[in-house]
Amino acid sequence: MERTLDKRVALVTGTSRRQGIGFAVARRLAAMGADLFLTHFQPHDSLQPWGADEIPELLAELRGEAPETSVADMSADLGEADACQAVVDAAVERFGHVDILVCNHARSGGDGSLLELDADRLDGHWRINTRATLLLTRAFAHQHDGRPGGRVVWMVSGQQLGPMRGEVAYAASKAALAGVLATVSDELVDRGILVNAVNPGPVNTGYLDSETADRDQRVLDEVLQAFPQGRYGEPDDPARLIAWLVSDEGRWITGQVIDSEGGFRRYRW
Repeated sequence: MERTLDKRVALVTGTSRRQGIGFAVARRLAAMGADLFLTHFQPHDSLQPWGADEIPELLAELRGEAPETSVADMSADLGEADACQAVVDAAVERFGHVDILVCNHARSGGDGSLLELDADRLDGHWRINTRATLLLTRAFAHQHDGRPGGRVVWMVSGQQLGPMRGEVAYAASKAALAGVLATVSDELVDRGILVNAVNPGPVNTGYLDSETADRDQRVLDEVLQAFPQGRYGEPDDPARLIAWLVSDEGRWITGQVIDSEGGFRRYRW
C-alpha cells in the first residue's frame, strides 16, 4: 500500500477490538503512513456478548505491522460532556495537529422498540452516537489550521434505507447525523475540511457470530441470506472506503452519506 498519508495525523475513535471497524481503519491508515491517535473505552465492550480485547496487545499489533507509524492512545468515555475536547487536545499535544478524524465510536445495546423506550435510553444513545460526534468535529475544526487533507468521517447505519425494529434509540441517534451532515459539511468546507458519512451495512464485528451474537440464530441466517455475495460485511470493507475518502483521492467528495453494503437486500430482511 502506498504511503500517501505520510506526515498526516489521524484520530480514530472506537478502536478497542481487533474485530471492530475502528481497528480495521487504523490498520489501513497506518499502512498509508498516517500517525495515529486512538480512543477506546473497554468498560462498554466488556458488557457486550463479544467482549473486549487487551489494549496493549492491540496497540503492539498495530506497531508491529507499521513500525514507522507513531501510535498513541487514550481511554475516553465520550458520553461525558468534556471528553471530546479532551481527546482532541491530547492528540494535538502529542502530534501538534490532527488532519483526519474518523468518528467510529458507538453505543451498542440498551435499546428497544418505541413502546419500550424511556428518556434515559434515548439520552444514552444521543450523548455517545450524536453529541460526541458533533463535539469531536467541532474540536477538530477549531484546531485545524487549513493544512491540506482535512477530513472527517462519521458512521451511520442505513436507517434511512429501511426500518431497524427494536433499535429506535440507536437509529434515531444515527439519523440525526445523516440529517445534519449537509449543514456541517457546508460550514466546514471553507476551512478546507471535507465531511462525509459512511453506512457500512451489517458488518460482522462479533454480533453476527453465533457464539457472541446479540440476536437469535434465525435473524443471523436471514441477514446472511440478504447478501447476494454470500457473506456478511467484514470490517475491512468499510475501512477501504474510509481510507479512500481521507486520502487525496477523495478530495472532491463532501457532504455525502455513502452506503457500502455489498448489495444488501433489505427487502428480504
